[in-house]
Amino acid sequence: MELVRQKVYNLEQNQVAIKQRYEEDVARLRHELEARGGPPSHVSISGLPPHAGLSQPQPPAIGHGPSNLFGGIMANPPGQGAPGLVPPTQDQQQQQVPPPHQMGASQALQQGTFGGYPPSHGMNGGYNPQPPQTTASPGPGKGRVNRGPPGPSTPHQAPSNSYPDARPSPQLGRPPSPLPPHPSHQIINNLADLDLDSLRPEQKREGNEWFAIFNPRIPRVLDVDLKHTLNHDSVVCCVRFSQDGRYVATGCNRSAQIFDVADGRQVTKLQDETVDKDGDLYIRSVCFSPDGRYLATGAEDKQIRVWDIGSRTIRNTFSGHEQDIYSLDFSRDGKHIASGSGDRSVRLWDLESGREGLCLTIEDGVTTVAISPTGELVAAGSLDKSVRVWNAHTGNLLERLDGAEGHKDSVYSVAFAPNGKSLVSGSLDKTIKMWELDNPAPNGRMIGPGLASRDRMGSKCVKTFEGHKDFVLSVALTPDSRWVLSGSKDRGVQFWDPRTGDTQLMLQGHKNSVISVAPSPQGELFATGSGDKAARIWRSVFTSLLSKPRV
Repeated sequence: MELVRQKVYNLEQNQVAIKQRYEEDVARLRHELEARGGPPSHVSISGLPPHAGLSQPQPPAIGHGPSNLFGGIMANPPGQGAPGLVPPTQDQQQQQVPPPHQMGASQALQQGTFGGYPPSHGMNGGYNPQPPQTTASPGPGKGRVNRGPPGPSTPHQAPSNSYPDARPSPQLGRPPSPLPPHPSHQIINNLADLDLDSLRPEQKREGNEWFAIFNPRIPRVLDVDLKHTLNHDSVVCCVRFSQDGRYVATGCNRSAQIFDVADGRQVTKLQDETVDKDGDLYIRSVCFSPDGRYLATGAEDKQIRVWDIGSRTIRNTFSGHEQDIYSLDFSRDGKHIASGSGDRSVRLWDLESGREGLCLTIEDGVTTVAISPTGELVAAGSLDKSVRVWNAHTGNLLERLDGAEGHKDSVYSVAFAPNGKSLVSGSLDKTIKMWELDNPAPNGRMIGPGLASRDRMGSKCVKTFEGHKDFVLSVALTPDSRWVLSGSKDRGVQFWDPRTGDTQLMLQGHKNSVISVAPSPQGELFATGSGDKAARIWRSVFTSLLSKPRV
C-alpha cells in the first residue's frame, strides 16, 4: 500500500511540474503574440478568455452559512481567495483539476516545486518532500451554531511538500519550449526565485531544517538564527511577546500556552475546562497586558477571556460578539481591549468595568485590529479590502484606506508603527502596504478644525512591498521601526526596509503557512507561528558582514 501511495505521489509531482512549465510557456507565447500585434493578453490563443473552464472562486465573502471566518482563509486552494492548509484526501490526490464548485475546504495543497528552487531546496524550508498525509480536518465544536460569515478558517495541518505554483494551468498539446532568462531587475524582492545553491556563502544562511536568503542586490546588514522551536499538538494560530520580552504566548486548539524566551520552556498552559470537550476550539488571538499580569484570548466560541497568568484563572469574560473572534489588542495603558470578529464589528472593552465601551460596525468581516501606541486610534482590516481607522474614544470613523492605491483583496493583518504616525497592512493580494497617517498630533488627536464624524485624515499609501508568492497573513514592525516583518502562505518570513521598499532577507523555517509573526518589544528576537504545529523564536541582529550588491 505504501508503494502505491508513493507512486501516486510521484505521478502528482510530475503532473504539477508539467503544468507549471505549460503555464510559463503559454505566458511567453502570449507575450510574443502581443509583441507582434496579436490579440491582447486577456484573450487566449483560441479567442476565448484564458482558462474559461476554471473560473476562480471569489475571496471569502461575508454571508451567513456554516463556514466560519478563519475557515475561509485556511481551507481554500492555494492562490484562490484564501490560504489553504487542508491536506488532500486520497480521492482528491487522483483528480487532476477539480471543477470550481468542488474547490473548497476539502481541496488539497497541490504538489510541485516553487519558483526557481530545485527540489532539494523547495519552499518547504529545505525538507525532503513526503507523500501526502491524511489528517482529520478540525470542525466546529458541539453547540456552536449560526456561524455567520466565512473568513480566516479553522486551521488544518497540510502536508510538508514543496510549495506549488498557484497559477492555473493551460491545456497545451505540445511540449513546452525553454523560457528566456528571468530579467534581473525583477529578482530584487522575489528572493524565492533565486537558486539557493548558486548563491555565495554570505548571501545565504542554512540551519537545521531552515534557511535564509539575503538579497544579493543590496548590502546585507542583518543576520538571523534559530533560538527555540516550540512544538504544539495543533496548528499555531498566533504568537505574541510580553512587553518585557521575557515570555511568548501562543494560541492553538483549546489552549493558550506561555513559554520562557530564555530557555524555551513552557511555563503556563491556559485552558478553560468548563468548555464543551466535543470538537475543536481554536484560540485565534492572544495578547499580553502591558504589565504582563494578564493574557487575553479570543476564540471560536465568540468569547474573550482575560486570564490572570499567576493564578491561571479567568479574570474577565467578555461576551457580545456574534461570530468567531479573530484578533485582539491591548491598549498601552492596560485599560482597554479591542477585538475584531466575523460578525462585522470591532468592539472596545473596558477592563475595569467589565463592559463593552464601543461597537463599531462595518459591511464585512473583521480579520484584524490594532490600537495605536497612544490609545487614541483603533485600526481594522476587513474582507472588503479596506483598512479603517477610528477615534477610539468617540467611535468616529477617521479614515478608510482603500480605492486605487489600496489592496486588491481581503486585508488580514494591520499594525501601527511605534510612533503611531503610520501603519502597515498585509493582504491576500500578496502585498504589504505602508500608510502614512495624516497630521497625527503629539497626543494622537488629529490636527484640523472641528474634528467630527464627517472629517477624514487624508492618509496615503507611501510604500507597497511586493515579493511574496502567496497571501500575506501577518505583518508587524520592529520596535525601532527599522524593519517591516511579514509572514505568508508561501511559508516565508520577509524583512522589508520601509524606507526603500526592498526586502533584506527571506527566511524559510516552517513546513507550512506562516500564520503569525511577532517581534519582541525589546528588539532582536521575533516569533513565528505556523500550520506545521510549531512556533519558533528567532534572533535577528545587525551584522558587520556586508555583501556587496551584485552588478
